Amino acid sequence: MNDAFAPRLDVEKIRADFPILNRDIGGHRLAYLDSAATSQRPRQVEEAMREFSEHSNANISRSVHTLGAEATEAYEGARSRVAAFIKAPSADEVIFTKNATESINLVAYAMLAATVEKGADERFRLGEGDEIVVTQMEHHANLVPWQELCKRTGATLKWIGVRDDFRLDIDSIDQVITERTKLVALTHVSNLLGTRNPLSQVTKRAHAVGALVLVDAAQSVPHMPIDVTEMGADFVAFTGHKMLGPTGIGVLWGRAELLEAMPPFLSGGSMITTVTMEETTFAAAPAKFEAGTPPISAAVGLAAAIDYLDNLGMDNILHHEKELAAYALPRLEQVEGLHVIGPRVPIARGATISFTLDGFHPHDVGQVLDSDGVAVRVGHHCAKPVCSRYGVTATTRLSAYVYTTTEEIDRLIAGLEKVRKVFSR
Repeated sequence: MNDAFAPRLDVEKIRADFPILNRDIGGHRLAYLDSAATSQRPRQVEEAMREFSEHSNANISRSVHTLGAEATEAYEGARSRVAAFIKAPSADEVIFTKNATESINLVAYAMLAATVEKGADERFRLGEGDEIVVTQMEHHANLVPWQELCKRTGATLKWIGVRDDFRLDIDSIDQVITERTKLVALTHVSNLLGTRNPLSQVTKRAHAVGALVLVDAAQSVPHMPIDVTEMGADFVAFTGHKMLGPTGIGVLWGRAELLEAMPPFLSGGSMITTVTMEETTFAAAPAKFEAGTPPISAAVGLAAAIDYLDNLGMDNILHHEKELAAYALPRLEQVEGLHVIGPRVPIARGATISFTLDGFHPHDVGQVLDSDGVAVRVGHHCAKPVCSRYGVTATTRLSAYVYTTTEEIDRLIAGLEKVRKVFSR
């Protein structure tokens, strides 16, 4: 066998670390094909969080006692672990949030604050005539905050369209991104189409006109090697629960000099340097953006998840998912009446595949699959504009990860034939 096509992950060994995959649903072994919504957690992540809770639980950066010092060390250690994983120049550029949505909102609200604040950095100030650019394939989390920001500042929201082949209309960027653009916010990998966008072309154009770039990497950081410096973005947002970590923790990476210039998002707690009854001065990043008690235990879990992913090797994970996409796409297209809503080749796309089945609502498809233990997501996937672009209101979506097997994809395809039988009675 050519080494390029040899399996690079021992999937059966990996699956042994995920007890939930041994669960039966309706008398069938669970086939979890919904990792784009949330991934499962290995024992190692649960054990790291339990160890912290049982031995070192305390608040951070407040107390001099042993537990407080251990908790602070664990939390800041997690920050350094994240920075190394995404190759950030400094751990101080890593801000912990609740999730990717909050990470994106942090930047949006900082820009709103800068707009009304005297003397704020001009790069963040918005008004009539200014423009924010997104794409037509955005998840609502990277669309609605910018709609709201434009509504409140008078700026205009524009977008780069998507073509009939489910790729970004990259040829239009010179017309859409102009001298008036202040920010370009786009997804790295679409949560519905699976399309991976050509970031370098967008960032090059955005920076040429003096605009900032925010990348929603919620569907890419868990699945491929990421180097935020090579990416060319100014901000990168992602979340822990889609990369084997716990819920309740997300990450915003930002270039240091931008974080220094940005107003804070939330206020209170230890995000200050001095406070009087009249005024407050703020700490440097990342503390400036982490008001109140942060998700300490979740940060410990995220660090353990990163250790797990690093041990597998992000190149190996990318290869595994490309092989799964190459396996699934031609088989799905052999199903009568099935239409893939996304690129039909495993090139510049992830192993997240959405489809429709003529004559059957995705909710009915999902219910029948669930009766066979196959878990998929159905609906608009919080990406209604891109659904509308392709004339669908909802799709069925499979999304694979490190523990996914080709046998599980075969079970999904067999389940689609069962859908016909169930609803033709």
